[in-house]
Amino acid sequence: MASTREDYESLYQAYLELCNAHDFDGMTAFYTPTIKVNDAPMEPNSVVTQFAPLVAGFPDWKWEVRSLLVDGDLLALHFSVGGTHLGTFRGIEATGRRVQISEFTLYRVEGGKFAEVWDVSDMESLMTQIAP
Repeated sequence: MASTREDYESLYQAYLELCNAHDFDGMTAFYTPTIKVNDAPMEPNSVVTQFAPLVAGFPDWKWEVRSLLVDGDLLALHFSVGGTHLGTFRGIEATGRRVQISEFTLYRVEGGKFAEVWDVSDMESLMTQIAP
């Protein structure tokens, strides 16, 4: 049975709420047993552990959707993401600075779960914003 645009938007909204709550355990329920991230197969728990350093450095990190496109089983998103640098991130001690960057993500949905994800974040801009 084909999913509708509304189904995929609802799926993503539920996932985004968990992302913004930093509910890593809840996020794993949205992934297939083996999900490919930037073409690398990963277990769901390995996917969410990648978020831990980011949230440790920016405890209020939040994703805000600027654009969402649905095409078949693909969801393309453009985000504005950011937070306040209140912890050490990539060796840089907390600066208290508020940062904002762009992120682009493409998901492929299979059986109501994310089976593949390709993600590009402007981490260079983030590092420039917190550089001493």
